[in-house]
Amino acid sequence: MQAARVLRHLFATHWGTRRRFTRVVLARIEKTLRQIEGQHAGELRFAIETAFDLPELWYGLTPRQRALQAFGQLGVWDTAGNNGVLVYVLMADHDVEIIADRAIAARVSQAEWDAVCRGMEDHFRAGRFAEGSETGITAIGRLLGKHFPGRGGDRDEQPNQPVLL
Repeated sequence: MQAARVLRHLFATHWGTRRRFTRVVLARIEKTLRQIEGQHAGELRFAIETAFDLPELWYGLTPRQRALQAFGQLGVWDTAGNNGVLVYVLMADHDVEIIADRAIAARVSQAEWDAVCRGMEDHFRAGRFAEGSETGITAIGRLLGKHFPGRGGDRDEQPNQPVLL
């Protein structure tokens, strides 16, 4: 267990997350999700977590492992076409993870998802949380549009509101 990581998580606050992801930023994310989902047959979900608790740190939980847990807890897997995608942001680790359901994961490489994550992280490091989120969602939309073009009238199976975990 790294001391620096533990300290980052212990001193990260929900207030700090809310200061970066204000109501205005969350509304912009929701609007972008709604617009982008109209362009393809995928379903996106956006989740933000401030920090891990001490037991999670003690056992070495990684952001990727937590993103997989959130994918299940939020029911992102529960789409008719197995086409759900979760964007998971962990503020304390300055980390973004993308988890895709099996239909999408079979067509979009992990390297493509990683490139989107790194782009978002670059924006976040510069304090541009709305822009980073919108850029990431738009990039995911391009990938999904390429592999899962919209069929007109697709159901909106996942909530568009970002969730703070």
